[in-house]
Amino acid sequence: MSLDLQRATSEPITSVDMLLAGFRSAEKPPSQHLLGLEHEKFVYPVQSARPVPYEGPSGIGALLERLAPNGYTPFRETPASPAIALQKGMLTISLEPGGQLELSGSPLRTAREAHAENLAHLAEVKAAAGPLGLRLVALGYRPFATTADMPWMPKTRYLAMRQSLPERGRLALNMMLMTSTGQVSLDWSSEADCVRKTVLTARLAPLMVALYANSPIVDGKPSGYMSFRNRVWDEVDPTRCGYLRSFFDGSFSYRAYVDWALDAPILFLRRRGEYLRPKMTFRQFMKDGFEGAPADMSDWTDHLSTLFPEVRLKKVMEVRGADCVSAPMTGALAALWRGLLYGPGAMDEAEKLLPQLSYEEHLAFHDTARRQGLAGRLRDQEIHRLAGEMVAIARRGLERLDREDAPLVEPLAEVAASGRSPGQSVLEAWEKDPRPEALLDRAAL
Repeated sequence: MSLDLQRATSEPITSVDMLLAGFRSAEKPPSQHLLGLEHEKFVYPVQSARPVPYEGPSGIGALLERLAPNGYTPFRETPASPAIALQKGMLTISLEPGGQLELSGSPLRTAREAHAENLAHLAEVKAAAGPLGLRLVALGYRPFATTADMPWMPKTRYLAMRQSLPERGRLALNMMLMTSTGQVSLDWSSEADCVRKTVLTARLAPLMVALYANSPIVDGKPSGYMSFRNRVWDEVDPTRCGYLRSFFDGSFSYRAYVDWALDAPILFLRRRGEYLRPKMTFRQFMKDGFEGAPADMSDWTDHLSTLFPEVRLKKVMEVRGADCVSAPMTGALAALWRGLLYGPGAMDEAEKLLPQLSYEEHLAFHDTARRQGLAGRLRDQEIHRLAGEMVAIARRGLERLDREDAPLVEPLAEVAASGRSPGQSVLEAWEKDPRPEALLDRAAL
């Protein structure tokens, strides 16, 4: 199967109402709400901290080749291009720019199904990676090497982003090449439900950042952050990253998100089998067109995929703030948000957990969470205690919704009770033994 660079022309955009209708079309009754789990991880040679290129007998391409016979269909940009992804049903294995291997899991009803799918994926990848002398590593940021040392995966979209994003932010290439994350996708039933879930998730996000902070080492030394991965996003593109002010001032809506997205610069347009780089916002594109052609809905879909707020809306709501961690902690991520956002009464409880912060106060809270992790404070409250209560609310929500998912949050409860983000143990291990191989051994999946 090929990924078509010469994408089919879709319906021209004639009004903002068409963009709003895209979000309305994603509404589903609660009985149909699903979740999706994404888990990126680094690939390293066994007993080495060298990045792994796509090419070669032990490269990322060879790893995909070994995985493909397990029922996958390879994705290629053209019939002659190298495989850049694999698909089996609704499950996709894809590559981030620096060779991070990502599972985009199937839409599933329960967190335990998503966790089981991820465990099966990890077992399959490790079985394929072993004979190639490769291993998987769970950290939020590459602890050794720099962007100059990194190979690039052979995906045309990444070439366009490699050219466009560094013009917007000093750490754009760091984001593309050096970071690894876990994400959860969720559904909504109405605009009011979407607004409530998005705003609540944004307000709680720093607690999740602290629970999952797992990237304290950068270029072989302490970075000053428990989650340097999260810090990187500050200097990628301020027009498309971070938090929307409307999350905190009561004005968030479909229209608020669309207006914010319209004012972000376009990273690329797919035309004539190429990725073009017009210098305009999407709003300007809607007004003036490009090369005599109007903006269409396929362009808008591409544009939404190049926005990176802490909570992103497409056809689903994506929660984006967690560093890559172990498999049990990744399963807990799915359970956490299922309990908080789908569990009966859980949102009522969670909305009372934190004080109402302004946009500026929230940014300060977020910065504390990524710097200090669970050891930080929000005013006079310890972040680890707030995080523990958030996990407890999620557990109660799951017990009312689906008791079999509730045990999955136990790893998070233990982390919160310890007061130590995962990155604290990484930092202490590095202080005892700063050899790259030793740290990667400890973080291996």
